[in-house]
Amino acid sequence: MKRLYVYLLALLVIASQWGCGTKTTSDSASATEQKIGVLLVNHGSHSPTWRQALLDLDSSVRETILADERVQEIKTAFMEYTEPSIATRMKEFDEAGFTDVIIVPVFLTVSSHSFDDIPTILGLKTDPGSLETLKIEKIETYKTKATCHITPLLDFTDILQKNIARRVKELSTSPADEGLALIAYGDAGYNTEWTALMDTVGRYVNSVAGISSYSYGWCGHIASYDPVHTTNAINDVLKNRKKAIVMPVLVAHDEMFQVKIIGDGIKAIENHKECVIYRPDAILPDPNIRQWVIDVVGAHVDKISPNVASVE
Repeated sequence: MKRLYVYLLALLVIASQWGCGTKTTSDSASATEQKIGVLLVNHGSHSPTWRQALLDLDSSVRETILADERVQEIKTAFMEYTEPSIATRMKEFDEAGFTDVIIVPVFLTVSSHSFDDIPTILGLKTDPGSLETLKIEKIETYKTKATCHITPLLDFTDILQKNIARRVKELSTSPADEGLALIAYGDAGYNTEWTALMDTVGRYVNSVAGISSYSYGWCGHIASYDPVHTTNAINDVLKNRKKAIVMPVLVAHDEMFQVKIIGDGIKAIENHKECVIYRPDAILPDPNIRQWVIDVVGAHVDKISPNVASVE
């Protein structure tokens, strides 16, 4: 609860000091003049498989969200590597005369991307480090005319814990003999938050699946995309368990991560075919995440357009 309060307070400060538009909710256009859009924002990837999983999430929530007549459009944007980018989508919203855009970051927890880069791209925040990184990576920034409303991240719910527990139980055959190796992207600037998230997931899996031993490792930039970190996490489990269930804590399937990095880390384990249990899947698809997107959008629509009843 404390983390939720801190995160929401930080977003409030960002919005008040570097507002995407100059309007506040009270002096925005009246409800009848409002034009509300929704933008699902994700990291982006070179992998078509990864991108399709996020586009499928968009498709799965579209009909329900647009059933509320207060919302006129929903779009998906990729932060980097591919179009449509955040800047491209926000320009489209401005050109169509949208007054408010609800930004839903499909990210697991606080990271430099979710806390610094995305607000900087939107013009909500001026972070010198992010600006330099975005410039180097040729990611366009755009200060939109619409008022932006950023929702909390996924880890402020218990959806991730339930997702991992379900996937673990599908692979587990003898919990007393097994340990769990969680492999996540990670973030150097927010290592404390990522570590806390892995501990939360590990304890939850213990409580519902009976697998009491767990470790975790990073596979992203913080680990220089080196498979050895996956190998080390698995070996930590195998010190006191016969088998290790390796679980990708990644939003979608990307061949570079699930197949190359994690896969190569597993191959480095002696007798890995006998002692490692692995399925190269991802968090998506998950009906609970679909419902989370619908719920968080609905809550923000009620907040910015409270005088119009929702469509049941």
